[in-house]
Amino acid sequence: MHIYAFGSVCRGEVDASSDIDMLAIVKGCDSRFNPSDYSVYSYERIHDLWKQGNPFAWHLFLESKLVYSQDDIDHLQSIGEPSAYKTGIADCEKFREIFSSAKESMNSSDLTEIFDLSSVFLAVRNFATCYSLHSDICPDFSRNSARNLGIHSISIDASTYSLFERARVLCTRGLGEMLNRAEINKAKNTLDEIDSWMMGIVKTMKSGIDERI
Repeated sequence: MHIYAFGSVCRGEVDASSDIDMLAIVKGCDSRFNPSDYSVYSYERIHDLWKQGNPFAWHLFLESKLVYSQDDIDHLQSIGEPSAYKTGIADCEKFREIFSSAKESMNSSDLTEIFDLSSVFLAVRNFATCYSLHSDICPDFSRNSARNLGIHSISIDASTYSLFERARVLCTRGLGEMLNRAEINKAKNTLDEIDSWMMGIVKTMKSGIDERI
């Protein structure tokens, strides 16, 4: 058994809205770990992610910190660097589809707006992380990944970006102040801009242009 911390706590980006991401690598089924508190993976699954060059494998390799090791070995470091990340375009297109679905939902009904804004944040953050892994930009797994892409950063301002993040925290942890109508409308008014940003990034990736930041 090996236990790791990863995410914002390992980057030193902890604030009032941060949680602590924990990973447990186990053999078989281990009832000691509640999936609501830990990301629980078998050793076989971890090795598969490494072979695939999966973004989560790179996240763990670059940012996780060992908390407990049953054999006094840092297992993730011992298996070496993950394979090269090769699915950037497909992954970015997948997260754009999630964004498009949330956008369509908000355009058709106001019943699930907070959830849809949360989905937009999830899509934008992961889209940007995948692009940072695909390109020559330093891999960025933070909540601000879309704002850390240099000339390719999302163009919406920080205050609007934070509205999507607030919606995400509300939906996943039930914490924070509910967005009011003006704030919801402010966020919704940037959806076309976000869509254009995503389309531009995907076009750049498909063109094969290697733009340095």
